[in-house]
Amino acid sequence: MLLFLVRGTDFAVKDDEKSVEERAAEAFADLTKIIAKLRAPDGCPWDRKQNHKSLKSFIVEESYEVMDAIDRGKPADLKEELGDLLLQIMLQSEISREEGEFDIADVVTGLSGKMVNRHPHVFGNTPVDGADEVLVNWEKIKKEEKKGSGLFDGLPLHLPGLVKAARMGEKAGRVGFDWPKAVSVRDKVREELEELDEAVASGDRAAMEHELGDLLFSVAQWGRHLGQFPEEAIQACCRRFTNRFKGVEEIVRDSGREIADCTLQELEDAWHEVKNR
Repeated sequence: MLLFLVRGTDFAVKDDEKSVEERAAEAFADLTKIIAKLRAPDGCPWDRKQNHKSLKSFIVEESYEVMDAIDRGKPADLKEELGDLLLQIMLQSEISREEGEFDIADVVTGLSGKMVNRHPHVFGNTPVDGADEVLVNWEKIKKEEKKGSGLFDGLPLHLPGLVKAARMGEKAGRVGFDWPKAVSVRDKVREELEELDEAVASGDRAAMEHELGDLLFSVAQWGRHLGQFPEEAIQACCRRFTNRFKGVEEIVRDSGREIADCTLQELEDAWHEVKNR
């Protein structure tokens, strides 16, 4: 049993003798008090100094660290990183509470209401035939909740390009605007590649940027139809490239040379040696 002191009051994080729901309620209440203490006049100078905008970069960073923990496959790491991400949500909510806008209870209540409303097949009497129909219903309900909004209005402006492209394709597909199968998207990729070649031949840099964007967007849709997440695929490719190039650097160092002094053919030979290991 862990004991904390907040504003002169002892409180405890209970052991697992209670249900998950009861433990979560108590732990969440404890965390709410801790965050309030950090932001109080006698709290932490750094935490008190923060505002919504100053914490923006931490939300992005902590989200990526959660993704890294998932890839590592270590539950302890994931638990820690989810806690760090939750900290950012708690701080943002506490700042809004101080400004009289909303508090963490409003955030949780809003989320609960949304989940119940968007899952009528669980909390109501709407029958569904599989996960695909669930997603179609989700978009319909979301559109009813936010009347007048466009299909892509909910996508964050700062979302990475390949993630955004895939999500746009998913959303369009749920309302019936999509390629029928993966081979159809492959044909589109070939078409966009040819158009990029034409733009390159013309020397028009604006046209090159335009066609390169179309090509990348189409590749993202192809990956989606193949059941692959394009952002994860490119990140995995970058990791492979990094690891292989480190091997090339080791080979060059072992030869007593600097990598900048090697010819392209020598680097190619070292690359293939690493790749074939």
